[in-house]
Amino acid sequence: MREILHIQGGQCGNQIGAKFWEVICDEHGIDHTGKYSGDSELQLERINVYYNEASGGRYVPRAVLMDLEPGTMDSFSLFSLHDFEILLVSI
Repeated sequence: MREILHIQGGQCGNQIGAKFWEVICDEHGIDHTGKYSGDSELQLERINVYYNEASGGRYVPRAVLMDLEPGTMDSFSLFSLHDFEILLVSI
């Protein structure tokens, strides 16, 4: 099976990436906490392409987010899905 690592950087890249993850979450039935809330087995069939399964049945996007401006990174609501270890911010 293929695995995709999504890398997004800068304000524009992170805004586009946030929309990308919104669509992917909807397609796979993942809610804002990373839990599966879909209604079809097809949604789970290839979920490991984009997500790592964490403890408690939580799915974490396989992504690296980078920005030099901490304020930009604070503005995304998608962070409830991400583990904070993957956020790279230069201060």
